[in-house]
Amino acid sequence: MWDDLVARYAWADADELVVYTFSVISGMAEDEVIRAFGGDPAVSRAMTFDEAADEQASHLYEDYALLRVVTVDKHVIAIEWGYRGSIPEIARRASVNGGEFFSVQQAVNGHSQVIHAFDGRVDGMFDPADLEDAPWVDPVPEIPSWATGVAFHLGALGAESLALMEHVMGVPVDPALMGAPLRTVVLASPEALFGDLEAAWLP
Repeated sequence: MWDDLVARYAWADADELVVYTFSVISGMAEDEVIRAFGGDPAVSRAMTFDEAADEQASHLYEDYALLRVVTVDKHVIAIEWGYRGSIPEIARRASVNGGEFFSVQQAVNGHSQVIHAFDGRVDGMFDPADLEDAPWVDPVPEIPSWATGVAFHLGALGAESLALMEHVMGVPVDPALMGAPLRTVVLASPEALFGDLEAAWLP
C-alpha cells in the first residue's frame, strides 16, 4: 500500500514543480489558518498555482508571497509557490489549541523539508535527503516517531514526503488543486509577522 501511495504523488517530483510548499492543518478554519500564516482573510481572490507563481515572480525582488487555501474533509490545505509553511513558528501558530500541522517544502536550491507540529509544538523537522543518506552521515539524523520506517530516495523525495503527510494527516493532496482557482491571500513579510525572526526559524 505504501508503494501505491507514493506512486500517486509522482507528480510532485515533476521538473516543472521546482518550488512549492504544501501544508495540511487540522483544528482550524480557513480564516484562522490565513491569519496564522500572516494573511488577511477579508481580502482574497481566486487563483491557480501557476497564476500565483507568475504574480510572485513579477515581484521577484520584493518580499511578496501568496497563500492559496481550500478546505478538504475538515482539514485546510495550504499551497504556496514559496516557503512560509516551512517556518517552525507558522507550524506552531497553526497547530495551537490541540490542532495539528504538517508541511512539505521543495525549494529552488534542491533543499526539501518536512515539518510536523501538534498543539503548538514542533515534534519533528528534517530534510528527507538527509534521511536518504543517513547510513553515511555522522551524527545520524534523528527520525521522528511519525516517520519511523519510511525510506526516502533521491528522485522521489516529493512523492514520499507527500505520501507521509497523507499517512499522518489522513487527507490526500489532489494534484487537481494545482490548476483549480483557490482562495488566495497576500502574506505579510516574516519581519512584520514575527517579533523575533531568528526564534521563528528554530524548532
